[in-house]
Amino acid sequence: MYSNNIRSYFTIGDIAKGLIIAFSMSLFIYLSHINIELKLLNTALGILGLFLLIGSSNRAWFWSGFFTSLAWFWWILLSFRFYGMAWAMPIGTFLVAISFGLIFLLLAWISSYISRKTKIPLALLHALSLWSMSFIHPFGFDWFKPELIFVESYIGITKWQFAIVLISITIAHITQKLRYLWLVVFAFSYQETNVANPIPSNMQIVTASITMDTKWQQDHQKEVFKMIFDTIDNATENDKKIIVFPESIFPLFLNLEPELLKTLQEKSQNIDMVIGGLYWDKNIPRNSTYIFHQNQISVANKVVLVPFGEQNPLPAWLGKLVNKIFYKEGVLDYVASNKIADYKLGNTTYRNAICYEATSEKLYEGEPKHMIVLSNNGWFMPSIEPTLQRLLLQYYSLKYGTTIYHSINMSPSYVISGGKIFYTQP
Repeated sequence: MYSNNIRSYFTIGDIAKGLIIAFSMSLFIYLSHINIELKLLNTALGILGLFLLIGSSNRAWFWSGFFTSLAWFWWILLSFRFYGMAWAMPIGTFLVAISFGLIFLLLAWISSYISRKTKIPLALLHALSLWSMSFIHPFGFDWFKPELIFVESYIGITKWQFAIVLISITIAHITQKLRYLWLVVFAFSYQETNVANPIPSNMQIVTASITMDTKWQQDHQKEVFKMIFDTIDNATENDKKIIVFPESIFPLFLNLEPELLKTLQEKSQNIDMVIGGLYWDKNIPRNSTYIFHQNQISVANKVVLVPFGEQNPLPAWLGKLVNKIFYKEGVLDYVASNKIADYKLGNTTYRNAICYEATSEKLYEGEPKHMIVLSNNGWFMPSIEPTLQRLLLQYYSLKYGTTIYHSINMSPSYVISGGKIFYTQP
């Protein structure tokens, strides 16, 4: 009996439909990755993917979640190769895909069950499931937002605009009349195309190219330090007032290096510096931003940690077991700060964000006008991770009106204003 139920999930029709839906809901990422923005195609494919998913069988929902997760997150385990665990990458990738497949399946099953018991149209319950999906964060990982498919389209990315799209599709399903899809026009979003370049002339946003296989080697540190100080000196000579470096550009606990701190303090008399580094806080490791301003130092610690990358989100007893099996003995998880940090440079206040946390809703509390983000994308290169990260930052920039200044290691740095991208280098 159970074997027959399992086999029923491997029908060609359901798998094929799942693939088509995943393709429709994922192509926008790959087009953006090769710098192609086709708003009409992204709009049409986004609507098509949602239309095909709503009203589909539970099995099709499972395969849609499975393949969509693969298309969006196949890169997520690439960092394991730097821990000598390349063997675990396909296993982990499969588990991530299965997890999202099961989440889709659970939502579809609940919808089907409620529909049978109440006679509420299944299409409406499917639409409600999709609308709520961006609030579901397995292990705290919140990079899957269905409305993100419209970030580079003619449709807006707010929840009410996404609701209009889902409502129009639902009505079309219930009435079996495609003409009701025209209602999506009420979700269209006008975006100014001629946005002024938001990169301040007195700010330098650094793009670094430090590979992960050399980043943590001590014999490579002198070369990195020289690059950092030469870049600061050149920026100062070019009358820059602020310079921003990527996450952990100093691959050490910077607060335990008095000579480096002294040199940086001296240079801060001529230029403000925002620099990524580690911070040792009374036996607690933290991922931090160091702000040097007129010979003064302040530290802003990361608030939202990467699940499994910086912090094990499992229960304490299970987390210790996983760390013991997969990581070196004595490994310590990073510890998150409990307070979001803002700092002021010149007349502008910036929200502090380090890599992953810039894509978290929590960092946008209070709708900050400006945010400086430090990232190290070297863990996942080559992959689409920098592109998906950028699309998420475009999403939040549009949603909250935040201008984002992003300094990155191993992928191009940029500024986002009004959802528009402005690269700091040609």
